[in-house]
Amino acid sequence: MTQVPGAGVTDHGGGVWSIAVPIPDNPLGHTLVHLLDTDRGPVLVDTGWDDPDSWDVLVAGLAACGADVADMYGVLLTHHHPDHHGLSARVRAASGAWLAMHEADAHVVRRTREYPMERWYGYMADKLTAAGAPAAHVAPLLAARDAGRTPRLAAHLPALPDRPLPPGELLDLPGRRLRAVWTPGHTPGHVCLHLEEAHPARLPGRGRLFSGDHLLPGITPHIGLYEDPDDSTVTDPLGDYLDSLERVGRLGAAEVLPAHQHAFAHAPDRVRELLAHHEARLAGLRALLAEPRTPWQLAERMEWNRPWADIPAGSRTIAVSEAEAHLRRLVKLGRAEAVPGSEPVAYVAV
Repeated sequence: MTQVPGAGVTDHGGGVWSIAVPIPDNPLGHTLVHLLDTDRGPVLVDTGWDDPDSWDVLVAGLAACGADVADMYGVLLTHHHPDHHGLSARVRAASGAWLAMHEADAHVVRRTREYPMERWYGYMADKLTAAGAPAAHVAPLLAARDAGRTPRLAAHLPALPDRPLPPGELLDLPGRRLRAVWTPGHTPGHVCLHLEEAHPARLPGRGRLFSGDHLLPGITPHIGLYEDPDDSTVTDPLGDYLDSLERVGRLGAAEVLPAHQHAFAHAPDRVRELLAHHEARLAGLRALLAEPRTPWQLAERMEWNRPWADIPAGSRTIAVSEAEAHLRRLVKLGRAEAVPGSEPVAYVAV
């Protein structure tokens, strides 16, 4: 592994590089966009946030790798979040590259593009009200919906992928052995990409894993709800995430190349740490449910990276989504249940 001076670029060997593409006004700092050489041309794993400065860093980083954005053959998207998918349309326009994404996340992208924004505002308001959010938190959503302040700017719509990213199959990348591994949880269609080739530094294990946001060395990804207003299915994203973690741990990758922080080895050890972390967190939340609480009341008492009073409104909405994901796991495990007749619905430990 070699750092390229002044370029935010790391040469991981074997035709793999990472480029630290900045995320504006975000404590994560940057997304690690990976470049993979193939016999048909270079391929990107994710693209970074749609921002002029981020684009300039991506282009300069590719140049430091000896590549040009116009030469890109394809883009493999680990998931649809804007710090991964944001620059995809611009890369495609500059190069003609195809964009590949798991169908479950492609569905989210299509839904985002097609549904009227006022419907989303109303749906979010209804979900938050059902979760026990106070009227003051919901009111701005309803006001924006009712006043028609829901513009849809085509330039900011997420790009539609050109092709699916089928899990379990070797991808059509001449000269490389790269297999998509479906790892739902952080998003419904999150994928990791397993490079089934000997590690260039001969580290013990089975190749390298582009892990997106699924497996990170020092933080845990947000696990929330991605539901369709037209679909009444009760999902279990935290259960999906924990199952996916175990699946990734069994791969035994020699090295993990995540989308944030830094590359690391000993993936099975990190998987065990994360499984233990979530088990402890579920136990702590069950203790909070010694008395009935709504998802909002639970979120208020959960441990975040700052006090609840300091969390802005948009982030509180995300926090409540994470609380609901944990509640669903507790209910499915038989450790909590809804209180009959409660409105909004409260939950209690059993």
